[in-house]
Order: sequence, then structure tokens, then C-alpha cells
Amino acid sequence: MYKIVSKRELSPNITEMKVYAPRVAASAQPGQFIIVRTDEQGERIPLTICDYDRNEGTITIVTQTVGYSSAKINEMKEGEAFVDFAGPLGRPSDLLEIPEDELKGKKILFVAGGVGTAPVYPQVKWLHEHGVQADVIIGAKTKDLFTYVDEMQKVGNVYLCTDDGTAGFHGMVPALMKDLVENQGKKYDHCVIIGPMIMMKFASLATKEYDIPTMVSLNALMVDGTGMCGACRVTVDGETRFTCVDGPEFDGHKVDFDEAMRRQNMYRENKKTNPETHKCKCNG
Repeated sequence: MYKIVSKRELSPNITEMKVYAPRVAASAQPGQFIIVRTDEQGERIPLTICDYDRNEGTITIVTQTVGYSSAKINEMKEGEAFVDFAGPLGRPSDLLEIPEDELKGKKILFVAGGVGTAPVYPQVKWLHEHGVQADVIIGAKTKDLFTYVDEMQKVGNVYLCTDDGTAGFHGMVPALMKDLVENQGKKYDHCVIIGPMIMMKFASLATKEYDIPTMVSLNALMVDGTGMCGACRVTVDGETRFTCVDGPEFDGHKVDFDEAMRRQNMYRENKKTNPETHKCKCNG
């Protein structure tokens, strides 16, 4: 059993938990994910690792309530435990493969939308610990939906933007990216984008316009997390890839976002349903 050692609400319907899972924490890396089950009858839910503490033996996860299973996670209380907490799964961020002396010479931009801010954080934190100060765009519909801003400001150069103009730049993420490059003279060697699929699509189109190599993290539909079931398949550069073993990060300029969004929408109504009364292959 994997005990919840702390819990806090980040914003409406978004909850952060620290879970005691020492074996997972011992080998976790930025960019990886875990799969949880609340109880023996629960669905398998993939969640990106948002932070880890090897000394405490904890993994931090962030969950947004979008359906029955994610609501069930967010209703759990401090002191309760997950029956399963499997991981770390997936491939770590490609930034970890770059030699440190080369990494320090790169100008890196992160773009985070919605709950995507949480999985961006461990990568920015890791870079900060290795002497690299990255730029980070955090986008939300309105200022009340921001998460991890204070934490991010301690490890990176943060630029806020809101759709309604209540904080930071007034506009969507691609518009702020354009402002940084064209009006503020920013130059980037690498970009990482994590957030809603539609945001990643248009942010990737923006980086393609400026010829900035880009990685996106895909929260695809997932069942077993081992590459056997094929539920998390995505098309990248015309080939079928599996998010759970080949990803979750892929070249943002080669992902077929339209196909990925169509597959997500197929299960939109199922996400709202109790999986014990209406079985569905979805991720919460």
C-alpha cells in the first residue's frame, strides 16, 4: 500500500499529493510517469511524476478532476493509501541525455498549459540544479487556474499569460511565444511543451515557424502501461508509436495531433461514468 503523506488543493478541481513510494522515488527521472489504482476495483490511471524526493521516498502527483476515476483519486484523504503505484514508467526527458557542458550552452523554453505546469516543474528544477536557467511560459484561461507558479519562479524565468488578461500577458500561449521571439529578441535552441492537446498542437506550430526543436509530452489513452495493449498508440512521423514505452515525450513537429485528439474525444462521455457499471478504456 502506498500512503498519501500530504495533500493540498492547488486550484479548483486540481489536487497535489505526496505519496510514499520509496522504490519508485529511488529511480524516478523528470519526464516519467506512474500508474495508480485507488483500490482493487479501481481503474489504472497514468499520472506524470511532478516531483520526487529520494531521501523522503516520496513521489508528487497532481490530478485534475475530469471524470469518475480522477474524482475518486482527489477524494482520497491524507493517510489513506493507493493499492497500486507502479513506476517509474516511460522514457525520461531527452534533456537528461545531453552532456552537461553542452546543456549549459543551450537556451531552453518550456511551455506549460493547465495542469501541464506540474510535470514541467521537475524538468525545470533538474536543469536549475545543473546550472541551466530556463524560460518558462505558464498559460491558463484565468489567473485562478494557475498552479506551481511560486515553485517555478524559484528555478526558472517565468512568463505568465491568461486568455482573459487577468494576469501576465493577455492572450494565448502561441501569442506570448511570438512576443518573446519577435519583440523581446529571445532565441531558443530547444522547447518542451506540456498541456492540453490543442495547446500543444498550436504551440508546436509556432516553434516550427521559428525552427526550434520541440518535444511534447502526450497524455494518451492508456491501459496497461507496458506497450502490450496498444491503447496509447499515437502516430509520429507517419509511424505508430506507443506513449507508455516510446514516450511520453515525442517530437512535437511530427505528432499527428488531429488523430490524437479524435481518439481522446471518442471516450469523452465514458470518462464521466463509473467504470464498475460501464467499462471503458480511458485514463480517468
